[in-house]
Amino acid sequence: MKSYLNLINNQWVASDTGASFSVDNPATQAVIGQVSAASTAQAMAACDAAAAAQKGWRKLSSVERGQYLHKLAAALDARKEAIGQALALESGKSLEDATFEAVYAAEVTRYHAEWARRIEGEIIPSDSPNENLMLHREPMGVVACLIPFNYPVYTLLRKIAPALITGNTVVVRPSNNTPCSAFEIAQAVLDAGLPAGVVNILTMGHAEAQAMCTHPKVAMITLTGGLSAGRRVLDYAKTNIAKSSLELGGKTPAIVAADADLEKAASDIVRSKTTNCGQLCTAVERVYVQHSVHDALVAKLREKLAARAFGDRAQHPGHMGPLISAEARQGIHAMVEQAMAEGAQLLCGGVMPDGPGYFYPPTLLTQVRQDMAIVQEEVFGPVLCVLPYTDIEHALALANDHQFGLASVLYTEDYRSVMKASNEIEAGELYINRTPADPYQGYHAGWKRSGLGGDDGKHGMLEFTQTRLVIMNY
Repeated sequence: MKSYLNLINNQWVASDTGASFSVDNPATQAVIGQVSAASTAQAMAACDAAAAAQKGWRKLSSVERGQYLHKLAAALDARKEAIGQALALESGKSLEDATFEAVYAAEVTRYHAEWARRIEGEIIPSDSPNENLMLHREPMGVVACLIPFNYPVYTLLRKIAPALITGNTVVVRPSNNTPCSAFEIAQAVLDAGLPAGVVNILTMGHAEAQAMCTHPKVAMITLTGGLSAGRRVLDYAKTNIAKSSLELGGKTPAIVAADADLEKAASDIVRSKTTNCGQLCTAVERVYVQHSVHDALVAKLREKLAARAFGDRAQHPGHMGPLISAEARQGIHAMVEQAMAEGAQLLCGGVMPDGPGYFYPPTLLTQVRQDMAIVQEEVFGPVLCVLPYTDIEHALALANDHQFGLASVLYTEDYRSVMKASNEIEAGELYINRTPADPYQGYHAGWKRSGLGGDDGKHGMLEFTQTRLVIMNY
């Protein structure tokens, strides 16, 4: 078991109250880490350190900030085994997948470093003669970054890299389920030689997180998490009228037309649904299949889901791993049982396995209705619902009849249906003949209750800026 301290102003700091909490492996329930829990005073001190550091960090040229990010990417690569090992133990991922996430996070960091010479303002024509309107892009200041448990390494760099390149400093709160990998990243921050206070990483409880997010010098809060967490952040943001960037829940619909390659669609959907045990905001959760091929697709999905083995990925890397906690598993099972009580047909899965670990088998439900909770609420686990539709208008009506609008999928060879869905789907992303995997040069942003703002690419980077208009008469 490894113990971790918090990183504040480039110093490892133990809790001043002596508080700590343990981290367990969700595949074995064995304790694998002990983490110091920051106090409210320490959370405030981290914000003060970030605010002090931001004055100098923002004055560096963007090229100099980019050079620091390149050093950080190299440090992440150098520590990929340590980061991967910590992530595998705390999340139940295979060591290969966890290490790849560290490598991918380094690539995301390099991508944002390369924006150094591309952060641009605008010259806008004025209605008045002899006058220029100059729009500057400026950093927000101190950014509070709230990190989820499902992809905690990738998401941490997905947030701090664009924040840093645009001149902000950060205070990071990792998930209490997966904090160990964050502190391995913190060591990479030190190895890269980033100035003190630019990146601060602390674990803490909800009360301390609220104090951090409502600190007078926090100008922006960025969260990847669930809908209830998003609502809490909006409450926090009211204190300072802080900018909020929220990636919240998803309930990805996959529309499968009669002309689709059913074998490919079924394989893709099952892979989407079982990757990381379905704990992915863009994982397919509801399948709308054209009536004439409904039974054929269901048969393929049932066969592939039933064949998908699950277990400890440290022993069996190719298996589907565990859910993150006992509470998560119990909540998912309760949703499945409720759906069955309301008339859904269970074709595979739907049971609580015996033994250690928070495992749940791949589960397939048919004869569900659009108004059922299992269709309307995010499951965030390996549970798939299938409903029939008649034509593309019907499919889009069902897909759009929802509170969430993060990602969507369409399998068809008909370009007319593709164009119609491209214009009418109520989601931030539409994937054609493939399932979601956020490209970091794109823009990952949700509609409706799936969030505010977004991540990735030019537009995600600009979320971390504010504007100043200079009006100059000459």
